[in-house]
Amino acid sequence: MSSSLIDLSGRRGLILGIANDHSIAWGCARAMHAGGAELAVTYLNAKAEPHVRPLAETLGCPLVMPCDVREPGQLEAVFDAIRTSWGRLDFVIHSIAYAPTADLRGRVVDCSAAGFSLAMDVSCHSFIRCARLAEPLMPEGGCLLTVTFQGGHRVIPNYKLMGPVKAALEATTRYLAAELGGQHIRVNAISPGPMSTRAASGLAHFDELLDDALARAPQHTLARIEDVGNVAAFLASDAARMLTGNVEYVDAGFHVMG
Repeated sequence: MSSSLIDLSGRRGLILGIANDHSIAWGCARAMHAGGAELAVTYLNAKAEPHVRPLAETLGCPLVMPCDVREPGQLEAVFDAIRTSWGRLDFVIHSIAYAPTADLRGRVVDCSAAGFSLAMDVSCHSFIRCARLAEPLMPEGGCLLTVTFQGGHRVIPNYKLMGPVKAALEATTRYLAAELGGQHIRVNAISPGPMSTRAASGLAHFDELLDDALARAPQHTLARIEDVGNVAAFLASDAARMLTGNVEYVDAGFHVMG
Protein backbone atom coordinates (compact mmCIF):
# COMPACT_ATOMS: atom_id res chain seq x y z
CA MET A 1 0.00 0.00 0.00
CA SER A 2 1.31 3.42 -0.94
CA SER A 3 2.08 5.95 1.78
CA SER A 4 0.35 8.62 -0.32
CA LEU A 5 -2.98 10.05 0.81
CA ILE A 6 -4.34 8.99 -2.58
CA ASP A 7 -4.18 5.29 -3.44
CA LEU A 8 -3.50 4.60 -7.11
CA SER A 9 -2.07 1.14 -6.58
CA GLY A 10 -2.50 -1.05 -9.63
CA ARG A 11 -3.30 1.93 -11.89
CA ARG A 12 -1.41 2.58 -15.11
CA GLY A 13 -1.20 6.01 -16.67
CA LEU A 14 0.36 8.05 -19.45
CA ILE A 15 1.99 11.42 -18.77
CA LEU A 16 2.44 13.74 -21.76
CA GLY A 17 4.38 16.97 -21.41
CA ILE A 18 7.39 16.54 -19.13
CA ALA A 19 10.16 18.89 -20.30
CA ASN A 20 12.23 19.10 -17.12
CA ASP A 21 11.91 18.95 -13.34
CA HIS A 22 10.00 22.26 -13.30
CA SER A 23 7.21 20.97 -15.55
CA ILE A 24 3.66 20.71 -14.30
CA ALA A 25 3.59 17.24 -15.86
CA TRP A 26 6.55 16.26 -13.69
CA GLY A 27 4.69 17.36 -10.57
CA CYS A 28 1.81 15.15 -11.70
CA ALA A 29 4.09 12.21 -12.44
CA ARG A 30 5.65 12.36 -8.98
CA ALA A 31 2.27 12.49 -7.26
CA MET A 32 0.90 9.61 -9.34
CA HIS A 33 3.97 7.53 -8.58
CA ALA A 34 3.70 8.33 -4.88
CA GLY A 35 0.15 7.02 -5.04
CA GLY A 36 1.36 3.70 -6.40
CA ALA A 37 0.66 4.13 -10.13
CA GLU A 38 2.85 2.71 -12.89
CA LEU A 39 3.67 5.33 -15.50
CA ALA A 40 4.49 5.72 -19.15
CA VAL A 41 6.03 9.09 -19.99
CA THR A 42 6.99 10.87 -23.19
CA TYR A 43 9.61 13.39 -24.24
CA LEU A 44 9.34 15.81 -27.14
CA ASN A 45 12.44 14.92 -29.15
CA ALA A 46 16.09 13.89 -28.97
CA LYS A 47 17.06 17.28 -27.55
CA ALA A 48 14.58 16.88 -24.70
CA GLU A 49 15.33 13.22 -23.95
CA PRO A 50 18.39 13.85 -21.70
CA HIS A 51 16.24 16.09 -19.52
CA VAL A 52 13.32 13.68 -19.27
CA ARG A 53 14.66 10.13 -19.29
CA PRO A 54 16.65 10.47 -16.03
CA LEU A 55 13.52 11.79 -14.31
CA ALA A 56 11.46 8.88 -15.62
CA GLU A 57 14.10 6.44 -14.43
CA THR A 58 13.85 7.77 -10.87
CA LEU A 59 10.18 6.71 -10.95
CA GLY A 60 10.91 3.34 -12.53
CA CYS A 61 8.82 4.10 -15.62
CA PRO A 62 8.84 1.05 -17.90
CA LEU A 63 7.82 3.04 -20.98
CA VAL A 64 9.71 6.22 -21.98
CA MET A 65 8.90 7.28 -25.53
CA PRO A 66 9.29 10.20 -27.93
CA CYS A 67 6.11 12.08 -28.77
CA ASP A 68 5.78 15.24 -30.81
CA VAL A 69 2.09 15.50 -31.65
CA ARG A 70 3.02 17.55 -34.73
CA GLU A 71 4.76 14.49 -36.20
CA PRO A 72 2.38 12.07 -37.95
CA GLY A 73 2.09 8.75 -36.17
CA GLN A 74 4.07 9.56 -33.02
CA LEU A 75 1.08 9.87 -30.67
CA GLU A 76 -0.44 6.74 -32.16
CA ALA A 77 2.86 4.89 -31.63
CA VAL A 78 2.77 5.77 -27.93
CA PHE A 79 -0.69 4.28 -27.50
CA ASP A 80 0.29 1.24 -29.58
CA ALA A 81 3.21 0.62 -27.23
CA ILE A 82 0.90 0.90 -24.22
CA ARG A 83 -1.55 -1.52 -25.81
CA THR A 84 1.23 -4.02 -26.49
CA SER A 85 2.90 -3.69 -23.07
CA TRP A 86 -0.07 -3.18 -20.78
CA GLY A 87 -3.23 -3.88 -22.73
CA ARG A 88 -5.11 -1.18 -20.84
CA LEU A 89 -4.82 2.34 -19.45
CA ASP A 90 -6.37 3.98 -16.40
CA PHE A 91 -5.50 7.65 -16.85
CA VAL A 92 -3.90 10.15 -19.22
CA ILE A 93 -2.42 13.51 -18.25
CA HIS A 94 -2.18 15.88 -21.22
CA SER A 95 0.07 18.83 -20.35
CA ILE A 96 1.26 20.13 -23.69
CA ALA A 97 0.78 23.46 -25.43
CA TYR A 98 2.49 25.47 -28.12
CA ALA A 99 2.09 28.61 -30.20
CA PRO A 100 4.62 30.16 -32.60
CA THR A 101 6.47 32.99 -30.88
CA ALA A 102 5.43 35.64 -33.42
CA ASP A 103 1.77 34.80 -32.96
CA LEU A 104 2.08 34.45 -29.19
CA ARG A 105 3.75 37.83 -28.72
CA GLY A 106 1.47 39.81 -31.06
CA ARG A 107 -2.15 40.86 -30.81
CA VAL A 108 -4.80 38.19 -31.23
CA VAL A 109 -6.32 40.27 -34.01
CA ASP A 110 -3.03 40.03 -35.91
CA CYS A 111 -2.33 36.31 -35.45
CA SER A 112 -1.77 34.28 -38.59
CA ALA A 113 -4.11 31.53 -39.70
CA ALA A 114 -1.20 29.10 -39.69
CA GLY A 115 -0.12 30.09 -36.17
CA PHE A 116 -3.65 29.89 -34.83
CA SER A 117 -4.20 26.47 -36.42
CA LEU A 118 -0.91 25.13 -35.06
CA ALA A 119 -1.63 26.40 -31.54
CA MET A 120 -5.08 24.80 -31.63
CA ASP A 121 -3.74 21.54 -33.03
CA VAL A 122 -0.96 21.08 -30.48
CA SER A 123 -2.71 22.54 -27.45
CA CYS A 124 -6.29 21.40 -27.96
CA HIS A 125 -6.92 18.92 -30.75
CA SER A 126 -4.15 16.66 -29.46
CA PHE A 127 -6.28 16.17 -26.32
CA ILE A 128 -9.13 14.98 -28.51
CA ARG A 129 -6.75 12.58 -30.22
CA CYS A 130 -5.62 11.28 -26.82
CA ALA A 131 -9.23 10.67 -25.83
CA ARG A 132 -9.94 8.78 -29.04
CA LEU A 133 -6.85 6.60 -28.63
CA ALA A 134 -7.38 6.04 -24.90
CA GLU A 135 -11.05 5.08 -25.13
CA PRO A 136 -10.54 1.47 -26.31
CA LEU A 137 -7.88 1.00 -23.60
CA MET A 138 -10.35 1.97 -20.87
CA PRO A 139 -13.10 -0.69 -21.10
CA GLU A 140 -13.85 -0.35 -17.39
CA GLY A 141 -13.54 3.42 -17.29
CA GLY A 142 -10.72 5.82 -16.65
CA CYS A 143 -9.68 9.44 -16.30
CA LEU A 144 -8.47 12.00 -18.84
CA LEU A 145 -6.88 15.20 -17.53
CA THR A 146 -5.61 18.28 -19.33
CA VAL A 147 -3.99 21.50 -18.14
CA THR A 148 -5.52 24.90 -18.80
CA PHE A 149 -5.17 28.44 -17.44
CA GLN A 150 -7.66 31.10 -16.38
CA GLY A 151 -6.76 33.11 -19.48
CA GLY A 152 -9.27 30.82 -21.18
CA HIS A 153 -12.22 32.48 -19.48
CA ARG A 154 -11.01 36.03 -18.81
CA VAL A 155 -8.47 38.32 -20.39
CA ILE A 156 -5.02 37.99 -18.84
CA PRO A 157 -2.50 40.63 -19.96
CA ASN A 158 0.07 39.19 -22.37
CA TYR A 159 -1.59 35.74 -22.51
CA LYS A 160 -2.63 36.68 -26.03
CA LEU A 161 -3.37 33.82 -28.46
CA MET A 162 -3.33 31.16 -25.77
CA GLY A 163 -6.50 32.65 -24.27
CA PRO A 164 -8.78 31.53 -27.13
CA VAL A 165 -6.88 28.25 -27.35
CA LYS A 166 -7.42 27.44 -23.67
CA ALA A 167 -11.07 28.47 -23.95
CA ALA A 168 -11.42 25.87 -26.69
CA LEU A 169 -9.62 23.30 -24.53
CA GLU A 170 -12.00 23.88 -21.63
CA ALA A 171 -15.05 23.56 -23.90
CA THR A 172 -13.53 20.39 -25.35
CA THR A 173 -13.19 19.00 -21.83
CA ARG A 174 -16.91 19.44 -21.23
CA TYR A 175 -17.93 17.85 -24.52
CA LEU A 176 -15.59 14.89 -24.07
CA ALA A 177 -16.96 14.39 -20.55
CA ALA A 178 -20.48 14.26 -21.96
CA GLU A 179 -19.58 11.89 -24.76
CA LEU A 180 -17.44 9.48 -22.72
CA GLY A 181 -19.40 9.48 -19.48
CA GLY A 182 -21.41 6.44 -20.54
CA GLN A 183 -18.15 4.48 -20.66
CA HIS A 184 -17.27 5.69 -17.15
CA ILE A 185 -14.41 7.76 -18.55
CA ARG A 186 -14.14 11.01 -16.64
CA VAL A 187 -12.66 14.13 -18.26
CA ASN A 188 -11.46 17.16 -16.30
CA ALA A 189 -9.15 20.13 -16.72
CA ILE A 190 -6.78 21.47 -14.07
CA SER A 191 -6.14 25.22 -14.03
CA PRO A 192 -2.98 26.06 -12.09
CA GLY A 193 -2.11 29.57 -11.08
CA PRO A 194 0.91 31.29 -12.61
CA MET A 195 4.13 29.39 -11.98
CA SER A 196 7.61 29.43 -13.44
CA THR A 197 7.74 26.71 -16.07
CA ARG A 198 9.47 26.44 -19.42
CA ALA A 199 6.17 27.02 -21.22
CA ALA A 200 5.41 30.15 -19.20
CA SER A 201 8.78 31.63 -20.09
CA GLY A 202 7.49 32.28 -23.60
CA LEU A 203 4.96 34.83 -22.33
CA ALA A 204 5.93 38.49 -22.33
CA HIS A 205 6.20 40.18 -18.91
CA PHE A 206 5.47 36.90 -17.12
CA ASP A 207 7.23 38.07 -13.94
CA GLU A 208 4.58 40.79 -13.63
CA LEU A 209 1.84 38.16 -13.71
CA LEU A 210 3.60 36.19 -10.98
CA ASP A 211 3.88 39.29 -8.81
CA ASP A 212 0.23 40.16 -9.39
CA ALA A 213 -0.93 36.66 -8.48
CA LEU A 214 1.16 36.66 -5.31
CA ALA A 215 -0.23 40.03 -4.25
CA ARG A 216 -3.91 39.41 -5.07
CA ALA A 217 -4.50 35.70 -4.45
CA PRO A 218 -6.46 35.29 -1.20
CA GLN A 219 -3.77 32.98 0.20
CA HIS A 220 -0.95 35.28 -0.98
CA THR A 221 1.10 32.38 -2.27
CA LEU A 222 1.84 30.74 -5.60
CA ALA A 223 0.89 27.19 -6.47
CA ARG A 224 3.68 24.68 -6.98
CA ILE A 225 3.87 21.79 -9.41
CA GLU A 226 3.48 19.50 -6.40
CA ASP A 227 0.13 21.12 -5.62
CA VAL A 228 -1.07 20.48 -9.14
CA GLY A 229 0.17 16.91 -8.94
CA ASN A 230 -1.76 16.24 -5.76
CA VAL A 231 -5.00 17.44 -7.37
CA ALA A 232 -4.29 15.36 -10.47
CA ALA A 233 -3.77 12.26 -8.33
CA PHE A 234 -7.05 12.91 -6.53
CA LEU A 235 -8.93 13.35 -9.81
CA ALA A 236 -7.53 10.06 -11.14
CA SER A 237 -8.58 8.21 -8.00
CA ASP A 238 -11.87 6.61 -7.01
CA ALA A 239 -12.35 9.45 -4.53
CA ALA A 240 -13.23 11.69 -7.51
CA ARG A 241 -15.51 9.19 -9.25
CA MET A 242 -18.40 11.70 -9.41
CA LEU A 243 -16.31 14.55 -10.86
CA THR A 244 -16.28 15.07 -14.61
CA GLY A 245 -16.48 17.98 -17.02
CA ASN A 246 -14.93 20.35 -14.49
CA VAL A 247 -12.15 22.91 -14.43
CA GLU A 248 -10.39 22.50 -11.09
CA TYR A 249 -8.43 25.58 -10.01
CA VAL A 250 -5.14 25.20 -8.16
CA ASP A 251 -4.15 28.82 -7.68
CA ALA A 252 -4.55 29.88 -4.03
CA GLY A 253 -7.86 31.50 -5.05
CA PHE A 254 -6.36 33.87 -7.64
CA HIS A 255 -9.14 33.07 -10.14
CA VAL A 256 -11.85 34.55 -7.88
CA MET A 257 -10.26 37.99 -7.88
CA GLY A 258 -11.45 40.52 -10.46
